[in-house]
Amino acid sequence: MEHLKIVSREKLDRLAWLAKIELNENEKKEYLEQLNRILEAFKSIDELQLEDVEPTYHVIDIFNMLRDDSIKPSLSQQEALSKAKRTKDGFFIAPKIV
Repeated sequence: MEHLKIVSREKLDRLAWLAKIELNENEKKEYLEQLNRILEAFKSIDELQLEDVEPTYHVIDIFNMLRDDSIKPSLSQQEALSKAKRTKDGFFIAPKIV
């Protein structure tokens, strides 16, 4: 596995641009140090021999915790649409978002 590369000033500027955030010089210096410390910590994980280790998808053996579907009484279509401001052909009409 390739070792993680150190974050350069140019990469930090690109990350800030992609995240649409403005960083002043002090913040850039602070974030640059923090990001590089984080990547340095991951290098130790990168060096572990894990080829024969089974992936862990969840730390606790939890299986599907959802309840079974069951039919229960609910509103009729007419009752559901009765308080709507606008409807058409049995459907809600919502304002255009885009």
